[in-house]
Amino acid sequence: MKKIQDRPVFLGGTPVLAKPLPPIHVVDREEIAAITRVINRGPLSGFAGVHSERFFGGEEVRAFEAEFSKKFKVKHAVSFNSATTALHGAIVALGIGPGDEVIVPPYTMSASATAVLMNGAIPIFADIDERTFCIDPKSVEKRITKYTKAVMAVNLLGQGADFAALLPLAKKHKLAIIEDNAQSPGATWRGKPLGTVGDIGVFSLNVHKAIQTGEGGILVTNNPIYALRAQLCRNHGEAVVDDMTDYDAGPIFGSNYRMTEVVAAMARVQLRRLDFLTKKRVALAARLTKALAQIPGLTPPFVHSGNTHVIHRYAIRVDEKKLGISRDRLVEAMAAEGFSMSRGYVKPIYLLKLFQERKAFNRTGFPFEKNTYYKGNPDYSKGLCPVTERMFEKEFTFTDVCQYPYTARHTDLFVAALKKIIAYKHELA
Repeated sequence: MKKIQDRPVFLGGTPVLAKPLPPIHVVDREEIAAITRVINRGPLSGFAGVHSERFFGGEEVRAFEAEFSKKFKVKHAVSFNSATTALHGAIVALGIGPGDEVIVPPYTMSASATAVLMNGAIPIFADIDERTFCIDPKSVEKRITKYTKAVMAVNLLGQGADFAALLPLAKKHKLAIIEDNAQSPGATWRGKPLGTVGDIGVFSLNVHKAIQTGEGGILVTNNPIYALRAQLCRNHGEAVVDDMTDYDAGPIFGSNYRMTEVVAAMARVQLRRLDFLTKKRVALAARLTKALAQIPGLTPPFVHSGNTHVIHRYAIRVDEKKLGISRDRLVEAMAAEGFSMSRGYVKPIYLLKLFQERKAFNRTGFPFEKNTYYKGNPDYSKGLCPVTERMFEKEFTFTDVCQYPYTARHTDLFVAALKKIIAYKHELA
């Protein structure tokens, strides 16, 4: 007879974890020292919104951008106060606006799509690959119209999209590729750092990311015009171009998307820790993947050919028939054992009220409705991206158990909790 502690919590047993997992926090003495140095020395921001050397930021900001460029082997890095504003900077840099479409995946943070809207352009949603959860090139090709100007490839959860198919497709149709690389710094495609494969890449320094400063972002490109337009977008460009006698890169107006010196100082330290943190995650993920091979119905992360995977989050696909229990019941039971897992990822973006009602700018229909610049008719109906909807509703989940400072002990306990639940799946179901 099985002991009571071997039973799931939902059936009267005791949890695998007596205490919740400790919070993920990767800020240490070196970051504190860097922040303190800037606070004591000043200034807290080195930017000025006029045509001068200070237009490009202070000492820490420019040092961080230089170090980021070197790390990722790219010519230009432009810091921002978030990855969201950096994505908007990418749209501005490419000259995308009213009358234009950008193809994006719907299984990503809403900012991937709203950055397009911020410049009056239209997001068009293409479905995802069920193995990588990144945008599917076959779906992209079906969505291309005469209005399409770019494809946004979101490198989700630690690896890249299928660039072997996306790059020639973009070349054929003369489209730019923007990489939303918020979740995959350090990953590569055919040896090239993700974020530098397309025309423009964007990285995030949000608290949940591998390099984190609370909030922050950075845009990278090898194109000097794109870099300059991004800098103008970041720092009130309309107030500067009149004094730039050699500027000839199109109309521009900007905002205050600037990074502070304090954030940049912390980011420089975090950047140096990226390889260490990545190595820790990848090692734990390999251990977990080996253990999951013994559990039919659970598929560990797939790594696309040519990619390396840095495991931003450890994604699992659930086959409810093979597993014998639904994803949602599994997630509930695991939470009771002390291990939080996601119920899907995010709601498909096109199903958000913003897109269902087609109201982005007050109560007008702009830019969705036909206007002077746009005669298209974007589709945001349910069923548009069936793979995305299936992942959200039934199959996708992820765990943070491979994140530093967690250890092999935590991943082993995670597997123990899974096995306990599956042993009683008929009673739990």
